[in-house]
Amino acid sequence: MSMHALRPWRAIERRKSRQIRVGPLAVGGDAPISVQTMTNTLTTDVAATVAQIQAAAEAGADIVRVSTPDEASTRALREIVRESPVPIVADIHFHYRRAIEAAEAGAACLRINPGNIGDARRVREVVQAAKDHGCSIRIGVNAGSLEKHLLERYAEPCPEAMVESALEHIRLLEDNDFHEYKVSCKASDVFLAAAAYQALADATDAPLHLGITEAGGLMTGTIKSAIGLGNLLWAGIGDTIRVSLSADPVEEVRVGYEILKALGLRHRGVNIISCPSCARQGFDVIRTVEALEERLAHIKTPMSLSIIGCVVNGPGEALMTDVGFTGGGAGSGMVYLAGKQSHKLSNAQMIEHIVEQVERRAAEIEAETAAQAAAE
Repeated sequence: MSMHALRPWRAIERRKSRQIRVGPLAVGGDAPISVQTMTNTLTTDVAATVAQIQAAAEAGADIVRVSTPDEASTRALREIVRESPVPIVADIHFHYRRAIEAAEAGAACLRINPGNIGDARRVREVVQAAKDHGCSIRIGVNAGSLEKHLLERYAEPCPEAMVESALEHIRLLEDNDFHEYKVSCKASDVFLAAAAYQALADATDAPLHLGITEAGGLMTGTIKSAIGLGNLLWAGIGDTIRVSLSADPVEEVRVGYEILKALGLRHRGVNIISCPSCARQGFDVIRTVEALEERLAHIKTPMSLSIIGCVVNGPGEALMTDVGFTGGGAGSGMVYLAGKQSHKLSNAQMIEHIVEQVERRAAEIEAETAAQAAAE
């Protein structure tokens, strides 16, 4: 087993939500928290959209949302769904026909606001299409598009208004005997989003999809999402997440996994533990880590690697990682394997050798995991 096994004092007790399915994927209950992103290509450009979905899936995306604003998009969705390696959520806003067409095209889930779909008859038709085609539904509440009557009552977007909106939409679905739904209540304000989700978690047992919407660019959006989503996940709230960035969807997936990895909620790929570097470093830590991140991006097996520039903290960190390298002096350092000193290595050979050791250890972990599964 990898040496990053969860300690009891790090365990998070997740909120008990009921479980639904998004295509073949279980969401809620005891299912792993899923990572979602959204395409930003024109949906009618099937090749570009499928390529983006495949890149996101390769990075670890469990679910991908695709916008379907018009009939041409829902026609394209049929081929996109057929070629996608992961379940597709169709993004619907106002026109109920698009939701029905998306269900018929094979979408695993419909992202809608039932209150925006129209009268009770139209909601009933959408729900029937979801039932007929095995779709789940995500109720998507957003602070930026709350209903007029709620804004008049509360004067501005607030947690109470967002939760009330979500509960009204839930009632619309449950009145039609539909229970395969999850709910989100997103805001760009971290405090507003967190407060709304906390209240919603107490008000329903539905699975919750977390997101800080319109969070910004790669750095800003990552920080805001880490704070907002991290706070909720640490409290046990959340069954799926999307990190909304003005960046490549692959970056959204990577950041999502890093947030989950930091909390011990999902493990995928190599967790590199590295120092910020200082005058004590025995090699160029920053450039080494940059190179290793690129060279090890293909590893999906959960494992840990420590890259520390000197012997102050290096040996201690290496004791807790699968593979480690600690800078020494005179152009060489120490390699640690499974937490134990193994052999010295010249800095010039370090990157190639560490990549080799990580790949070897990843193969060992996979073999151990397979043997354990077979024994069970």
